Amino acid sequence: MAKSSESPDVRARLIGLGRGAKTVIIATSDAFVMMLALWGAHVLRLEEPLPERLAGYAWLLFAVPALSVPLFRLLGTYRAVVRFMGGRAVLVIARSAAAATVVYVLLVAALRVEAVPRSTYALFFLLTFGAMLGLRMAARAWLPKADESWAAGERRRAVIYGAGAAGVQLHGLLEQGDGFRIVAFLDDDESKQGTEIFGVPIHPPSRLEALVGAEGVSQVLLALPGTTRTRRVEIIEALERFQVRVRTVPALPEIVSGGSALDQLQEVEIDDLLGRDPVPPDEALLDGRVAGRRVLVTGAAGSIGSELCRQALLRAPLVLVLVEQNEFGLYRLERELQAIVATQDLATRIVPALGDVTDRDRLERLMRSHGIESVYHAAAYKHVPMVEANPAEGVRNNVLGTLAAVQAAIAAGVGSFVLVSTDKAVRPTNVMGASKRVAELVLQALAVNAPGTRLSMVRFGNVLDSSGSVVPLFREQIRTGGPVTVTDPEIIRYFMTIREAAQLVLQASTLAEGGEVFVLDMGEPVRILDLAHRMIRLAGHSIRDAAHPEGDMEVRITGLRPGEKLYEELLIGGDVLPSSHPMVMRAREAHLDWPLLEARLEVLRSHCEADDAAGIRRQLADLVDGYDGSAQASGAVDEAGA
Repeated sequence: MAKSSESPDVRARLIGLGRGAKTVIIATSDAFVMMLALWGAHVLRLEEPLPERLAGYAWLLFAVPALSVPLFRLLGTYRAVVRFMGGRAVLVIARSAAAATVVYVLLVAALRVEAVPRSTYALFFLLTFGAMLGLRMAARAWLPKADESWAAGERRRAVIYGAGAAGVQLHGLLEQGDGFRIVAFLDDDESKQGTEIFGVPIHPPSRLEALVGAEGVSQVLLALPGTTRTRRVEIIEALERFQVRVRTVPALPEIVSGGSALDQLQEVEIDDLLGRDPVPPDEALLDGRVAGRRVLVTGAAGSIGSELCRQALLRAPLVLVLVEQNEFGLYRLERELQAIVATQDLATRIVPALGDVTDRDRLERLMRSHGIESVYHAAAYKHVPMVEANPAEGVRNNVLGTLAAVQAAIAAGVGSFVLVSTDKAVRPTNVMGASKRVAELVLQALAVNAPGTRLSMVRFGNVLDSSGSVVPLFREQIRTGGPVTVTDPEIIRYFMTIREAAQLVLQASTLAEGGEVFVLDMGEPVRILDLAHRMIRLAGHSIRDAAHPEGDMEVRITGLRPGEKLYEELLIGGDVLPSSHPMVMRAREAHLDWPLLEARLEVLRSHCEADDAAGIRRQLADLVDGYDGSAQASGAVDEAGA
C-alpha cells in the first residue's frame, strides 16, 4: 500500500518540474541509452558478454553520447511533451537515432579505429531507436495526462458514436489531451462491431446502457459529421433516455472549409433537437438583389443582421455597408467579414458605419454616397419585457427608426427595401409586437406611392440561438445548475435557424413586387417545456419533479408575464398566395393610407419625446388591431423563459 500511495506524488513532482529540468532528465536517459546500445551492438556482433575488443576503444561509449545529445537538441528531439507524444515523435526519434549513428561512424572514420566491426553501425541504430522510443512510450503510459491532483480522479469517460474516419481521428486527437478517456466506440455497422481500434472495442449502440453502468461513461461524442439530419435526430432521440452528456463534432462543411477543427466539440445543434429539416434556398432568388450589387444592412451586428451580412457576402456584392450603433459589435463583425473577403478572395468592399437608424439624414447620405441598391432593415429592439419597460425607446427605434430608414431609401432611389419583422406583430399583446406591426404599416402605406422602391416585409417566428431566443437562456441556466425556468407548461413557439431567416430575407427582396408580407411555412410549433426537458437530458442531467425528487435539475414554471401569449401567429388575415418558392407564402393585409398614418405617427412621436408611456400605449392601441395597451410587463430578459 505504501508504494501505491507514493507513486502519484512522484509522478506529480515530475510533472511539476520546469521544462529545463525535464529536458536534462530526458537527455541524461538518452545518453545512458546510447552507451548501452553501443555496448549491446558489440555484444550481439561479437557474441561475447564482455567483448575484449571493445576495451581498446571504450572511450566511444562516452564520446558518442556526449556529441549526440547536443545534436538532438538542435534537431528538436526534446521539444515534444512526452505525456502527449504522438505519431510524429516516432519520426523525430528515428532521425535522432540516425544522427547518433552518423556521429558514431564519423568518429570511427576520423580517428581510424580499425577494430570496430562495421556491422555494429546498423545494430547501434536499431538498439538506440528502440530504446529511446520504448523509454518514451513507457513514460507516456506511466505519467498522468493532466497537471492536476490525483484526488481529482480520472479523465471524463466517454464513448465515441461513429467508428468511421472522423471517429478514429477524434480518438487520436483526444488521446493526446487531458479531457477524455475513450472507453469504447459505438457504431451501427455490424461488420465493425466486435472489432477494435487502437485497443478500444467497438460495440453496437444497444450496449451504451451497460457501458454507462460498468465503465462510468458520462459523455457520448457524436463523430458523424456527414450523416443525414434525419439519422442524427434518430440517434439523439435514442440517447436522451441515458444520463449522459451528448456532444458532437462540427458539421462536415465547417471542417472542410477550415472554420472548425474536428476536436472542437460542440453542444448538440438545437435544430437537431427540434428535428426540423431546414428549408432549402433558391440560389437564383438569393442572388437576385445582392450579387454584384451595393447592399446596406441596418442593425448589422445583431443576431439576424450579422447573419444577413454573412449570407449577403457569400453572394459577392460590390459594396456591403454595415450600419450599427454598437461600436464593439460593429468592430467585431467587420473583422469577421474582412477575413471572409480575404480567405475567399472576394472583391466586396466592406464599409462599417456607426450610426443610429433614427438619423434619416445620415442614412440618406450613406445610401447616396455608396449608390445603395438594396437595404435590409434588421435594426430593432426585440426583447419583449425590455421594450415593455422602456416603451418610448422601443417605439423610437422600431417605429421611427423604420420610418427614417424607409424615407431615406426612397429619397436616395434605392431599388429594394426589406423590413425584418416578427410573428409577435400579429395581434400583439405587448409594446414590442405592436411597434413592429406599426413598422409594417409604415412600409405598407409608403409602398403605394413609392414605385421606384420595392418595399416588403418578412415575418417569421423565433430564431434559434439568437440573442432574443430562449435557447441561450436555457443553456446558461443548465450550465449554472438550474433551475430552468419556463413561463407556462403549454407555451408553444415556431422556430427556424438564423441561416434560414437570413436566407428568407434575401429571397424576399427578389420576390417582392411592393407592399407584401412574406412568411415561411415553419412546420409544427414546439412546446417550450419539451425543449427544456430535452436540453437538460442531453446535457447529462436528470429532471427533478414530483415523480423524480432525486433528479438533478428542476424545471420551474414562473407564470405568463403581462403581454406574453401562449402561442404566436404568422398571419393577420387569410389572404395568402403562393410564391415561386414552395415554402414561402405571400400575404396581402389591410393597412392605413399614408396621410392618416402620418398624422398618427406624429402623435406617437410627441409621446415618445415626452416619455409618456401611457400615451404611447394608447396610440399603439389606436393603430394596431388586437392590441389594447393595458398590459405592462415586468423586466425579465426572455420571451418564453423567466
